Amino acid sequence: MRYTASKLIATSVLGAALVAAGAQADDRSDWPRSLTVGTASQGGTYYIYGSGWANMVGDALGVSFGAEVTGGPVQNATLVQMGEHDFGMVTMGPAYEAWTGNSELAPGVEHTDIRAVFPMYQTTLQIVAMSGSGISSVADLDGKTVGVGPAGGTSDMYYPQLFEKLGLNVSTRNGGAADQAGQLQDGLIDAFAFAAGVPISAFNQLEAQANVNIFSFSEEEMEQFLGDFPELSPASIPASVYNSLDEDLPAVSIWNFAITHKDMPESLVYEVTKTVMENNDRMVQIHGAASETVAENFEFNTFLPWHPGAVRWFEENGYEIPEDLRG
Repeated sequence: MRYTASKLIATSVLGAALVAAGAQADDRSDWPRSLTVGTASQGGTYYIYGSGWANMVGDALGVSFGAEVTGGPVQNATLVQMGEHDFGMVTMGPAYEAWTGNSELAPGVEHTDIRAVFPMYQTTLQIVAMSGSGISSVADLDGKTVGVGPAGGTSDMYYPQLFEKLGLNVSTRNGGAADQAGQLQDGLIDAFAFAAGVPISAFNQLEAQANVNIFSFSEEEMEQFLGDFPELSPASIPASVYNSLDEDLPAVSIWNFAITHKDMPESLVYEVTKTVMENNDRMVQIHGAASETVAENFEFNTFLPWHPGAVRWFEENGYEIPEDLRG
């Protein structure tokens, strides 16, 4: 009797394990054979952060997961909407413009198939100039030529508008982060204004090679435009992230989120969310900005529906997703 009971128990456990294994296989049956995430230009935070989490998730799930260089958030939203990339990284300003059909890349096309996956970090608006230029503030950029990152990126979207709000006559140029850092050193542009998580690697490399001034918008300047840009908020750049800073620097920021398409398999998005959210120590090793890649920051998404796979992970871990944001 005991032997029979033990045998039955063992058989039941084995059967349950096989069912679970079969369920796992079924869960993966509709997964893409390989995955891509849209980032931005090399030398910027998006590319480093995106490459890192793609590699980490790919290793954890046993899938091929690669990062693609893109023009940044505006393009990423469209690439995910059109199904050309599986995942993307966006700042919430460009994401909202895309959601409502006001994307510069695809005007009139409402990007209502994109879904939130997890919170990333705040993108902070930061500017660097060579010390010898005498440029050490936003006001000093009047009449100057300033690089603002890739066309269609967050920097390209906001800096021209903010300069105009402040009454500054600034000529802007587009280019990748690494390229424009080189242009600044070569004297081809007067300053490089970028929007990314802190620290920006291109800024770190610049200050390691030359004397630079790193700055952002002053509190007085922020008062002149924050009312017109509700997605922007005051922030601070810690002095510890750049050798050139003696004290914390006032700045402006906007939140970033990872996105996917609404038709991405729920089980896949659940596993992606789980891997990123439960390995923050490894994420911080990828990039310091990931210190903000924590579950409680889900609340900074106020309009974009969450993918059901992400909803499942957040709610399993005690975070309530608003009813109107369930995708």
